[in-house]
Amino acid sequence: MVNNDVVPELTNGEFEKFAKEGLAFVDFFADWCMPCTMMSPIIDDLSEEFRGKIKFGKINVDENQKIAQKFEITSIPTFVLIKGSEILERISGIVTQDELEEVLKKHL
Repeated sequence: MVNNDVVPELTNGEFEKFAKEGLAFVDFFADWCMPCTMMSPIIDDLSEEFRGKIKFGKINVDENQKIAQKFEITSIPTFVLIKGSEILERISGIVTQDELEEVLKKHL
């Protein structure tokens, strides 16, 4: 589990309610993934910047395989921007904060 209070970690049961309305940005990660750890502060910063416009959540792929399979997550970190059940963007690997920011602004 990622220990921060900024971006909540979601479980299989919480995810459907979280993603149901509005824009949702989901960070698929694992505790053992060093690139995931490197991206975590960037995701935290973006969640603050887009507060009230985009919901942010994290999914541990080891603990929530059902959701990871649903979104066909084959590498981590993978970031998915969704609205309802529609995937608007999918980004994998390490990216800069500016790159993610541009992607998010494009959907506001």
